[in-house]
Amino acid sequence: MYKPNDLILRTTTSLIAFILLGFAVYLLFAGHNSPGGGFIGGLVTAAAIVLMYMAYGIETVDKVLPINFETLISIGLITAIVTGLGSFLFDVPFLSHTFDYFEFPIFGEVELATAMLFDIGVYFTVVGVTVTIILNIANDQ
Repeated sequence: MYKPNDLILRTTTSLIAFILLGFAVYLLFAGHNSPGGGFIGGLVTAAAIVLMYMAYGIETVDKVLPINFETLISIGLITAIVTGLGSFLFDVPFLSHTFDYFEFPIFGEVELATAMLFDIGVYFTVVGVTVTIILNIANDQ
């Protein structure tokens, strides 16, 4: 069983993981009208999670981050598919997106787009698949 004992790795991971997660959220929200926002954001998030697994060990991270990544894959796929199929309700081609502006009490006027929902589905799927693959490879060693 792998027990990490590197003080420098643990110390830098505490800072770098949160920077990576913040950057991943930025990529997710900034890229929803451009290709790749959910995909690259998911890869950066998966990199941060894998870094935490390397620095702190599987048992510690599983206690702090109790996520079933296989379920996350399902949630992501269902979200992306439902978003794509939702366009059929409005008699437009598959994966056509629309947007509108909504007024929220704290944030004011905010644009919400269906492309953002699709990107969130892709994001969840990429995080789930990437972390599942890497953890399965690590557990086979």
